[in-house]
Amino acid sequence: MNFLSAAGKRRSGKTTPGNRWLRSALNQAAWSASHSKGSYFQAQYRRLAARRGKKRAVIAVGHTLLVIIYHMLKYERDYVELGADYLDQLDPQRVTRYLVKRLERLGYEVTLTPEKAAA
Repeated sequence: MNFLSAAGKRRSGKTTPGNRWLRSALNQAAWSASHSKGSYFQAQYRRLAARRGKKRAVIAVGHTLLVIIYHMLKYERDYVELGADYLDQLDPQRVTRYLVKRLERLGYEVTLTPEKAAA
């Protein structure tokens, strides 16, 4: 699988050996965060678990947590929850195209009409 590539080289998708206590703590925190309702971490976990599997998704959420914690400590900022729909709001047209294609694969004919602007 072409997980990471640079200059056409295929690199390993395995995690490097590191502090086992930190890894264990991050995995537990990631598992908990990925199962909290309406959170960014839950949305990230579900997207990744569908494609890569549950265990890899937990590792990815743990990595995201580690990056967030690092930035919180470095810049002395509070954590701001982005919300479960953050990724959908980044590119709404992409989500719309995906959902239309999905309905068409199920055998539906889809016609979209834009909602009237609020006055």
